[in-house]
Amino acid sequence: MADAKACFEYDTYHEGENKILKIFCESCNFPPSIEYSDICMAKLIDTLSQVTGVNIIILSQQREYEYDYDQTSLLTELALLYKRVSQEERFMYSQIVVDPLHERYIRGSYAQFQRLISKRLKEDPLAAYVELKRLETREKIKVNSLIDARHLASQKKFIAVLENAVALIENLKIIKLLMPHTKEYKVGERGIYNNIFHPTTKPDFMFTKLVTEFPVGNLEDSYNFKVDNDDCEVNIFSFDEDVKTLYHLTPPEFLFTEDEYQLLDDAKRIMSEHKPSREEFVDPQRMREVFLNIGKDLITDLAQHRDLKLKEETLLQLAQTLLRHTVGFGLIELLLSDSKVQDVNINSPNGELPIFIVHQDYGDCYTNIYPTLLEVESWATKLRLISGRPLDEANPILDTELKVTGFTSRVSALTAPLSPTGLAFSFRRHRDFPWTFPLYLQPKVRFIDAIGAGLISFLLDNNAAILVAGTRSSGKTSLLGSFLTEIMRRARILTIEDTFELPTESMRKLGYNIEPLKVASALSAPGSEVDPSIGIRSTLRLGDSAIFVGEVRSKEAIALFEAMRVGAAANVVAGTIHADSPYGVFDRVVNDIGVPKTSFKAIDIIVVANPVISGLKKYKRVLRITEVRKEWDDDPLREHGFVDLMVYNPVTDQLEITDDLRNGNSEE
Repeated sequence: MADAKACFEYDTYHEGENKILKIFCESCNFPPSIEYSDICMAKLIDTLSQVTGVNIIILSQQREYEYDYDQTSLLTELALLYKRVSQEERFMYSQIVVDPLHERYIRGSYAQFQRLISKRLKEDPLAAYVELKRLETREKIKVNSLIDARHLASQKKFIAVLENAVALIENLKIIKLLMPHTKEYKVGERGIYNNIFHPTTKPDFMFTKLVTEFPVGNLEDSYNFKVDNDDCEVNIFSFDEDVKTLYHLTPPEFLFTEDEYQLLDDAKRIMSEHKPSREEFVDPQRMREVFLNIGKDLITDLAQHRDLKLKEETLLQLAQTLLRHTVGFGLIELLLSDSKVQDVNINSPNGELPIFIVHQDYGDCYTNIYPTLLEVESWATKLRLISGRPLDEANPILDTELKVTGFTSRVSALTAPLSPTGLAFSFRRHRDFPWTFPLYLQPKVRFIDAIGAGLISFLLDNNAAILVAGTRSSGKTSLLGSFLTEIMRRARILTIEDTFELPTESMRKLGYNIEPLKVASALSAPGSEVDPSIGIRSTLRLGDSAIFVGEVRSKEAIALFEAMRVGAAANVVAGTIHADSPYGVFDRVVNDIGVPKTSFKAIDIIVVANPVISGLKKYKRVLRITEVRKEWDDDPLREHGFVDLMVYNPVTDQLEITDDLRNGNSEE
């Protein structure tokens, strides 16, 4: 156990391509901080003088403070120089004093020089550099007062040694990086090291690392949101010389006392001995309730054993934190609990890159959160258990959904060989409340206008077969979900998805007669799940129902068009597809997927939604509502098989009526 180790005892291990030096500071009486503690820095330089090839440094004392490759390289360079000046003969006293009579004259200055290079250099290299420069200046002044040639020779040799030592230190990267910040620097002030050392931080019970310090930038926004009655603070930063935007999260995990951290660390160690089974993950919500109660009892027992009194609200807060970092998804859950976060992305290689998000107000952002390899591997294991789907070399893609109190999310996970450098994840957060046409009409949204919404509502009332087309993140599935509220409540609705994204639970709570069906992912290998095409065909045997297909990807399109043809006079059939225009839908469906041209005519309406870029901002808009005519043979584009009813005008930012619709030139 770490707490039984002596002060500054260390261990080295490899994680991927990195050699990590982990130093245990639990028994130390100084802070585990290179930037704030001269003792800590000196001991670290001594350690690095003995250990070679280190890429990452971790100081452990209740929390882990990790210094990345760039920061570690500054320290290893300093350690190499310290070792050099400590051992080279030219810096030794016997090599400097050539005249014994000069010994008393130089003894005091040389003692100061030795103190600076043997002690001060490893404690505070900037202070050592400044004091050596001052010593060099003083010794050069003394030259003018020396008459004896032998004294003068010794003095000049000493000055040459000083100049050499100053030059070596001056060339250190750490000194070069600190120099721009020395305007008001006073020797011995350690605050200046904060400009180059920014360790990521995590308590022992967590895997994920955080950069807790605020960056030097422009604070664009600051707000709080609640998770399980705990406050999470968010600060958004922009930078004058960088187009990137930082989403800086301060979670409740970092506001506990040291005693509470120790309780969590001990509790996690005990709970980690229990490995949840597949059966427990069948009902994740129930499992979380059970583990929350187990966590509360465990923390209560540990607190009593330590004679600690915990308030009920503190006990609950600790138990919820323990739950997040054992059977839960850690800080991912906090990110997805922020209603302004739309997507959370984790790229490989794991542990080297921050988590990236898409924010509703600030678009693409990077965060101060760095997931470790252990963390992402635990996510992959939990997603396998929750979904019942494989994620391995034979099945490198996993699509599923994650439901936690406060949010639901679609999850896509990739592994080798598709993602050769490690695991990658994409969490797409679903809205707390489903989109409806009135919500789309809000001035801040303006996804569609009132006439366009009215036209689609009219088409749905008349049992049209509709495909919603668009690129990735264009709002296709959300728009399809808004169609659900336009169906009469007395009608039965069937939804077919490989990963649940349509707001079926919300619709059921509103009194709709809705039945969600789940089929196998088109991107995964065959397994026990029902093939999408079979799932779609099965709906035709379930009576008169409106049919909504989450996404058309592959051969299931043939079954969908069969459903459209059968259901044309009975009820609505709708789905989404990746395409950027009506002809793009035709090309994808007919040429790529292989649906016959005659079957393609079963589509009545194609609605195209895509992002519109204005300056640095991106807006989602319905760009086109197009009718598919039936009187064409080979090419609907050339034979006027596509008739635009409404088209987006980028100048007015409006979806405008075409002459064909205005003049009643429509078959619908």
